[in-house]
Amino acid sequence: MFYSMVWLFFCYGFLGWVMETAAATARSRHFVNRGLLDGPLCAIYGFAGVMLTMVLPELRGNWLFLFLGSAIWSTVFEWIAGHILERSWYGRWWDYSSLPLNLDGYICLPYSLLWGFLGSAAVQWGSPLLLDLYSALPDPAGKILLWVFLALTAIDAIGSLIALFGYQGIMPPLERVDSQITAATRRLQDAISRPARRRLERSYGAAREAKRERVRAEVFAQGACFYKIFWLFFIGAFLGDVTETIFCYVTAGELMSRSSVVWGPFSLVWGIALGAATALLYQYRNRSDRFLFLAGTFLGGAYEYLCSVVTERVFGTVFWDYSAIPFNLGGRINLLYCFFWGIAAVVWIKGLYPVFSRWIEKIPMRAGKWLTWALVAFMAANIGMSTLALARYDQRCRGVEAEASWQIYMDDHYDDAKIRRIYPNAIRA
Repeated sequence: MFYSMVWLFFCYGFLGWVMETAAATARSRHFVNRGLLDGPLCAIYGFAGVMLTMVLPELRGNWLFLFLGSAIWSTVFEWIAGHILERSWYGRWWDYSSLPLNLDGYICLPYSLLWGFLGSAAVQWGSPLLLDLYSALPDPAGKILLWVFLALTAIDAIGSLIALFGYQGIMPPLERVDSQITAATRRLQDAISRPARRRLERSYGAAREAKRERVRAEVFAQGACFYKIFWLFFIGAFLGDVTETIFCYVTAGELMSRSSVVWGPFSLVWGIALGAATALLYQYRNRSDRFLFLAGTFLGGAYEYLCSVVTERVFGTVFWDYSAIPFNLGGRINLLYCFFWGIAAVVWIKGLYPVFSRWIEKIPMRAGKWLTWALVAFMAANIGMSTLALARYDQRCRGVEAEASWQIYMDDHYDDAKIRRIYPNAIRA
């Protein structure tokens, strides 16, 4: 699986780079290397291709939902990537402000439709063909080739950072390799686009300065910073578990665990959703309720679908199934619950977030930082232990005997009865 995904990343990254070059030529504009590095690789296309291949394969042949899934997931990915790049040293990488139905220039309807068509073609035909090509390679040769690509990409990344921050000369051998990668890329781009010129800046289009919120040093976790997002993740994980437990008791008449982890009442799905929703929608907190509802509906549906696929692929277990609810998609999501995500986005951003934000910001600065990192360590250990417990549970279901020390420990402390008590709705896929 690892080598197949790496292969797809490089294939789609290169194809995306070629497509960007061809598009620049068609528009009769000067060529600008759209890759984050100097090599012929557009990493955003690589990550997107891998993501769609992993998340949407079961929709092959179902053209409507395959198109919608590709369009929605690619748009969400583009939106997140655009924000991350602009807040990094790369600046604004694209700007759709001149196109109709755009959102702050990060995404727009015409390109979302294009991503829907390209994503559908990639999932339906492209990925199977590329994987067949990789399987045709001799096993040792294919793995060696990918490790060479990874090494060259790492060298390119380090060399680009050295040049970007003005530290030339500190690693001459590596910089010479990076310059050779750059030269080879320029020869390749010349073959695609004759009017190519040397890239003078990293950003593309009209670079706009990100609007930074002024942060007062004496206030802990002001704005949508890391500390604020983590605390919202932690609070959301706890309140989400409590809410689901109460909901199950009211509707089903029994108390059952709704936790995602083995230590404590924490639902990671809710915690991640709350933190991610705040990080993504914070700058739109003054937009209309309708906008927040639509954004929450699409983001929540895409997020829940991803969680369903990832947990099933990683743990071999289905944690929820909406097949009995109308307008569902493979039992992973359904229209009614997507609307609930939209309503939750409005309620959270407009009503609850300001309250929780004020409470968090009242934590003393020094104590807040120490407590945050202590909770980060606790949750990291909690997630790691839960992953091992579920992995061993999957092995026991497949009849794998305990040999390693971690397997014996899991059998002693997290046997089948305890796992079923913590995850009562977990179903073997």
